[in-house]
Amino acid sequence: MKDLQQQGADHQGPGHVAIIMDGNGRWATAQGKPRLYGHHAGAKRVREIVEACPGLGVKYLTVFAFSTENWKRTQAEVSGLMKLFRRYIVSEARALIDAGVRVHFIGDRVRLEPSLVAMMDELEAMTRGNDALHLTIALNYGGRDEVARATRRLAQDVAEGRLRPDDVNEETLPRYLDTCILPDPDLVIRTSGEARISNFLLWQSAYSEYEFIDTLWPDFTAEIFAGIVASYSRRERRFGAVTA
Repeated sequence: MKDLQQQGADHQGPGHVAIIMDGNGRWATAQGKPRLYGHHAGAKRVREIVEACPGLGVKYLTVFAFSTENWKRTQAEVSGLMKLFRRYIVSEARALIDAGVRVHFIGDRVRLEPSLVAMMDELEAMTRGNDALHLTIALNYGGRDEVARATRRLAQDVAEGRLRPDDVNEETLPRYLDTCILPDPDLVIRTSGEARISNFLLWQSAYSEYEFIDTLWPDFTAEIFAGIVASYSRRERRFGAVTA
């Protein structure tokens, strides 16, 4: 682990990593366990990755916890996930505060239960002064939904005269996105062998590097994470330009 951390330190690594944490259900099923067992194992893995970030030079970590499409799952699984989110907030709050982690939630909160939203608000307030790591949790989040909500707010400002139509450009819209206080992700990782982005950070990841790996999320260790960070540092990012 230390060797991999040193590799990340010796090169320019990603400042912002976003992760699609996929494979919890399949991991549990393979062990003859219910799907929620896998989600609980996955939640424990989040803590390990959060703890690894500062040593790897990662300042921002964004994790995809629950998508706008996940409501299509069984009522039992959705209910269990909502209970897991509450448990995570309660059990991890003190550790996050002590570690200097600032927590931010993105996604549409309207469909979430008010009691859960209140807990999210409280955790954001409790960690607002922290700066060791910025942990963003995407909860009831969808990239298309985010852009639609942002566009509505932008259109309202235009209609009410706070913004001129000619002022709307690709620098304007990001100010209305859920991620307005975050830099765009440098690296997006998806576990479980699926090679798609599943409506995650569509606008923000336009120039992100991607890493699709076969490992299921509950098996995604800090060592694997460090290896990907080190590999990223060897990539050449041109953003459409040609290097000399």
